[in-house]
Amino acid sequence: LKTFKTSAEGREQILSLVRPGESINDVSVFDGGQNPASAQAMGPVRLYGIRESDLKSLLRDYPRVSTNIIKVLAERIRQMVSLVEDLSFRRVIGRVIKILLEYAGNGASPKPRLTQQDMAAMAGTAREVVARSLKALEEEGVIRLERHRVVITNKKALEEMAEASSY
Repeated sequence: LKTFKTSAEGREQILSLVRPGESINDVSVFDGGQNPASAQAMGPVRLYGIRESDLKSLLRDYPRVSTNIIKVLAERIRQMVSLVEDLSFRRVIGRVIKILLEYAGNGASPKPRLTQQDMAAMAGTAREVVARSLKALEEEGVIRLERHRVVITNKKALEEMAEASSY
């Protein structure tokens, strides 16, 4: 799943990619308000739900669950702060590099296949700008563009570029 906000003009900002086993719609359960974001499947999904009354019973009967929920929500706050920081202070190419490094497959867990449009929605820019950034990274020799794939050819150099203040 992807969670996202859509602007009045129809631009999409992806807030997070939800992996198997993660929860969504947490905020509404705790404050009773509207969902702050929309969600959309990026592939086959199996969803499970828990009624608010059942969750409250779990929290009352098993305080450790509350501690774990607090940890999850704290991590989400960190992710949102990181997103704001990236959108505010990082150039687009730096955001693209960060996305490539975060979502590059390493065999440990399945990663979603991202299109250039997905990457643009994550980086807060247009697909064309992502395409130019990828081309520039290919010219630097740190990635190779193949049909429907980006192959990282020099991960260490890409990591150094991510750390550099000029990106």
